[in-house]
Amino acid sequence: MSEMTRIAVISSLEKVFPNDDLQNKIFKHFSMLRNERLHFQTAVFAKKGDVIHFSIDSPLSEFCQISYVKMIPAGTNAPKKSDDYFIAKDKTEYPELLEQIEGSKITAIYDGYNVFWIELFSQSGLPVGEYTLTCRTEMNGVQSETSVQCAVIDALLPKQEMIYTNWFHTDCLMQYYGFEAFSEEYWRVTENFLRRAAEYGMNCVLTPLFTPPLDTKIGGERPTVQLVDVTVTGKHTYTFQFDRLDRWIAMCNRCGIEYYEMSHLFTQWGARHAPKIMAHKNGTDLQIFGWKTRATGRAYKRFLEQFSNAILKYIDEKGIREKCLFHISDEPAGAMIRTYKKASKIMHAYFKNVKIIDALSDFKIYEKGLIETPIPANDHISPFIGKVPELWTYYCCVQAEKNVANRFFAMPSLRNRILGTQLYKYDVKGFLHWGYNFYFLQYSKGLIDPYKVTDAGGGFSSGDSFIVYPKKDGTPLDSLRLHVFYDALQDMLALKLLESKIGKEKTLQILEEDCENPITFNEYPHNEDWFLEMREKINQAINNNL
Repeated sequence: MSEMTRIAVISSLEKVFPNDDLQNKIFKHFSMLRNERLHFQTAVFAKKGDVIHFSIDSPLSEFCQISYVKMIPAGTNAPKKSDDYFIAKDKTEYPELLEQIEGSKITAIYDGYNVFWIELFSQSGLPVGEYTLTCRTEMNGVQSETSVQCAVIDALLPKQEMIYTNWFHTDCLMQYYGFEAFSEEYWRVTENFLRRAAEYGMNCVLTPLFTPPLDTKIGGERPTVQLVDVTVTGKHTYTFQFDRLDRWIAMCNRCGIEYYEMSHLFTQWGARHAPKIMAHKNGTDLQIFGWKTRATGRAYKRFLEQFSNAILKYIDEKGIREKCLFHISDEPAGAMIRTYKKASKIMHAYFKNVKIIDALSDFKIYEKGLIETPIPANDHISPFIGKVPELWTYYCCVQAEKNVANRFFAMPSLRNRILGTQLYKYDVKGFLHWGYNFYFLQYSKGLIDPYKVTDAGGGFSSGDSFIVYPKKDGTPLDSLRLHVFYDALQDMLALKLLESKIGKEKTLQILEEDCENPITFNEYPHNEDWFLEMREKINQAINNNL
């Protein structure tokens, strides 16, 4: 791009900073399937305070949602143990927040490049054909324009079969917005955030039967969010009501959620205690289990025996047993295995014929037969490949070595998007992440302002703990990373579609034909052009086999 060029179209894989040189990053052509959400960017050079009039002239313009990309501050860019596959580890803010434009103009916030994010999508499917999209600006009486070519292919992405859960924290919404659990405002805001999650690929939701014992300091507690109504009827006897769970399931159905990830029934990192459980007793609400409860003690075992009978009967009546996933305890390791083994024995005794899953990255622990569906981190997945009936994976705050996929602010977008091809190649059945909207400090010690504190108070790398932002009206604002991750899911589905036409072996040949080595979870080209060209080849192969 010459020095005089004031506007440029670039791909969604670039994170554009105001002072970037975009000369070698111009994006001229793309293809897409009819029901894809296609993302690209237009960078406009301006001075802070300039009024930019921006528009897209095209037969597809009515299907374009335009957002302005805002920089968001970073606290912790990378964990101490990390590789070098980062944009930078010293920047104080990154392109991140997508703020939808009302009208056709914005006031430039930055000296240098101001970026518009365009999402091209139609609920009913885009019209097939070749199109030109002309991006125009008017600023200080000067007009500029640039164009990109778009080919809409007469094919549809298949339904996503892989289970994808990104832990949904309704207590964070309660604290941020200041409403009570299960108030009408709770249900309104929760549905807003859940619908957005479903729109971008999440088809499974963490369901708080009891307050989830996750990221909580020992002895501390998170705000009570408990869908199951418990009544103490005698010594070690209980009844259970599921009215709130009924409403939760109805909400999930409206949003398009298909799977229910039931909250963990033992505390995190070793299953030593019971989660916080509230109950009615003699006209009083009180906590009956928690940190003071020995997880494998007689009292809690009796409770679980009765609860398991009630919840399994309930999900059978709802016809959703096959859609329910249960947890023991998150991320057991090392010395924690003794207590986890005991908890596993209890779960398998009472929760028969249901799927039990847990984040578990030590293959030797899996070999002990404590859980049927382990979820190893993507930097520990190799021993599990081909050895488990259903392969799942996850990443979180520490997956920053060996080039594995992740979504931190400071990472290139390709490192976020490559996951889709990896999930496809290894036929991964489920993906888990812990932070859809965690707006607390680490260990849930207090509320943060996610627009200012993006690393949970220094506990995690910025970008780990949430992927949407809370808008004042109770709706979520998208992040650039949310859209790029969805692009990864769409890549996976496009590969699945091609496989249905030519088989997996030939599909992998196309996927990897320009790679020096086969794609693995920690080896793939670190080159945006390679990736974009690869996806174009996949689309062309789909088109050739219609």
